[in-house]
Amino acid sequence: MATREELCAKKEEAIAAFALTGTPVSSELYGSGHINDTHLLICREENGREHRYILQRINHFVFPHPEEVMENILRVTSYLRQHILARGGDPDRETLTVVPTREGAPYYRDSIGSYWRVYLFVEDNLSLDKVETPEQFHSSAVAFGRFQYELADFPAETLHEPIVNFHNTPVRYDNLMKAVAADKCGRLAKVGAEVEFVRARRDFTEELYRAYRAGKLPLRVTHNDTKLNNILFDAKSGKPICVIDLDTIMPGFSVNDFGDSIRFGATTASEDETGLDKIRIDLALYETYARGFIEGCGGKLTPEEIALLPVGAKMMTLECGMRFLTDYLEGDTYFRIHYPTHNLDRARNQFRLVESMEENWEEMQRIVAEIAGH
Repeated sequence: MATREELCAKKEEAIAAFALTGTPVSSELYGSGHINDTHLLICREENGREHRYILQRINHFVFPHPEEVMENILRVTSYLRQHILARGGDPDRETLTVVPTREGAPYYRDSIGSYWRVYLFVEDNLSLDKVETPEQFHSSAVAFGRFQYELADFPAETLHEPIVNFHNTPVRYDNLMKAVAADKCGRLAKVGAEVEFVRARRDFTEELYRAYRAGKLPLRVTHNDTKLNNILFDAKSGKPICVIDLDTIMPGFSVNDFGDSIRFGATTASEDETGLDKIRIDLALYETYARGFIEGCGGKLTPEEIALLPVGAKMMTLECGMRFLTDYLEGDTYFRIHYPTHNLDRARNQFRLVESMEENWEEMQRIVAEIAGH
């Protein structure tokens, strides 16, 4: 593990490797991300003009093949730039712009094996960590829907999987059952009800893959981390301008991108809430997001995809609960916890939200069908 001093020296080494405009004058930690080390880098020309960049050290423990991550990002952002220019937009604000090294590479590997990249800073932006109004939730839905719209014709199957089986729910189920069988931390006796909850939904975990194998669910470019803070809003108008944090783009199902937003944003409580009676699906927010997402997709979703949007919401919630429960049984090695049963409480929280969705299933389906005009 590199020391703070070593990392600081390597940051300077990395800065010198990129084709920047002006002389670097400052680089400070920036943002609220937990995976990569992010810095706001400011360069200044002799005439005093400043240029701002985002400098990141890629976490190659989470992303073991950073070169594949960057190949994905470069291909997708280049494709988006063409579409944005064709409609008269501003690609420097509406998608991420990768700044190459002086040798023309999209990333730099330093002398201790760390990977670095640089993006142009999107000026006059606003980032939000939580939904404050229904309008913001609707806007985020339009933005992620538009992401699907603009990439609808991109050959998704040609992208790498930076985290293999990231949203493969049947595999997540199998991982949980392996953790149950091993019980390496002796915690199984405390989670019998939770394990049975998941087992009762074993067949459901296969639903999206059954639809895919039957040709009813196309493979698309998916973001896979559709939280509000992965959208930049215009600081003046408040409208969404750019989808960011593209490390997890890969082939996947559009309904899972929809579902992860519902899991995170259309609930009456945060995922750390331990009062299970406080947790339920917020149908008003669900409808708000569904309208925005379908609008943003601009007719690119198939009728089968639209019908499966509620399944995506339930699937992502169940999958997240399984991941929390698996991590609890394996000794809390993946998710950051703040007390011994934190992951167990999170799992129970997500399972309660699944129950609430099941209790409101017909209404969730009706809302989507009504929006789609079916």
